[in-house]
Amino acid sequence: MQARMTGLPAIAPDAYKALLNLEGVLAKSSVPKSTLELVRLRASQINGCGFCADMHAYDAKKGGETDERLWSVATWRESPYFTDEERAALALTEAATRIADNPAGVPDDVWDEAADAYDEEGLLSLIMCIAAINAWNRINVTTRQIAGAMRA
Repeated sequence: MQARMTGLPAIAPDAYKALLNLEGVLAKSSVPKSTLELVRLRASQINGCGFCADMHAYDAKKGGETDERLWSVATWRESPYFTDEERAALALTEAATRIADNPAGVPDDVWDEAADAYDEEGLLSLIMCIAAINAWNRINVTTRQIAGAMRA
C-alpha cells in the first residue's frame, strides 16, 4: 500500500490546526482519556482506518491500557473488560459512526444510556470526539495514510 498524498499538515496547515485544536479541547474534558481513546479506536475499526486504529491503540497502550481491553474493543458487548460508562460511550460511537445505517439516526436507547452515564459537558465531548475521529478517518482513508507512519 502506498499513500496517495504525503505531508498533509503542510498542504493544509490551517485545517489541520483546527482539528488539532479540537483534540486539545477534548483532552481537557471530563471524559477520561482512556475512554476517548477507546472511542477513537472503535470508530477507526468501523471505518477501516488502519492509520488511526494503529495510532489510537498505540496511544492507549502508552497511556496504560491493557492488552485485553485493546483486543476486545471490537467485541466490547461480549467482553467483561469495560465499565457501564465505557459501554455507553462505545454504543454511542457505533451509532453515530454508522448514522446512515439507522433511519432514526442515533436510537433513543443508545442516547439515553449515554445521557445517563455522562453529564451534558461529557456527553457533548463524546459527540465531538466521535465527530473528530470520523473526520480524521475520512481524511486518512481517502488519502491512504499508512498505519504506523507517524512513528517512522
